[in-house]
Amino acid sequence: MIPAYMGLIRQIDDELGKLFAYLDAHGLLASTMIVFTSDHGDYLGDHWLGEKEFFHEPSVRVPLIVVDPRAQADATRGTVNRALVEAIDLVPTFVEFAGGTPAVERLQGRSLMPLLHGDPPADWRTAAFSENDNAINGVRTILGSPLDRSKMQMVVTDRWKLLRFDGYAPMAFDLREDPDELHDRAGDPAAAKAVAELEDRFTDWAERVRRPTESAAAQERRTGTQTERGILIGFWNEDDLTA
Repeated sequence: MIPAYMGLIRQIDDELGKLFAYLDAHGLLASTMIVFTSDHGDYLGDHWLGEKEFFHEPSVRVPLIVVDPRAQADATRGTVNRALVEAIDLVPTFVEFAGGTPAVERLQGRSLMPLLHGDPPADWRTAAFSENDNAINGVRTILGSPLDRSKMQMVVTDRWKLLRFDGYAPMAFDLREDPDELHDRAGDPAAAKAVAELEDRFTDWAERVRRPTESAAAQERRTGTQTERGILIGFWNEDDLTA
């Protein structure tokens, strides 16, 4: 298996070289953002597993190399940033790079541009989330899980990770003390506070209201205007209406 993967790495390297040479030959390097990433990792035997469909680091952590060719990014060029980012951050990043304004009401991600330009926001996320649905996975039938109770969820901070599963006990890992995630701390009294904090993050994330079809400004404008718009609630007759 390993030689095959090494061959794929060599192939990717060769093909990227052709792409960069083309961009250079056509004068496009200075105006092209290059992003190298993946949708998932692969266990390759870690945790005695193959494939990808779980939330240990070998599977859920992916490469993310971003090249912003503009001078504003020179301050961070060639450096490593350990801020928590998610794949959903790429779309608003592309929109901003192209000169647009990301529709933050319609996108859950945040533009990476401040991180690339060395000006990280004070309110950058302190936790990242992932979900996976096993509804059509053979594992669901082995476990006997119903279609609507086959979800896995993950929340991770700079130190802790919590995994939740429908119908099964959670798992928790201290990534600082146990980076290989070999010791489940979910039931450890010494980790109870950290696990409770991660559960609170899940609750906040799940209960946060998202309205992807209307901007926040439009919602503010409409707040409390039902009567003005002819939606009369709680009035017996027009005499009850003010001017």
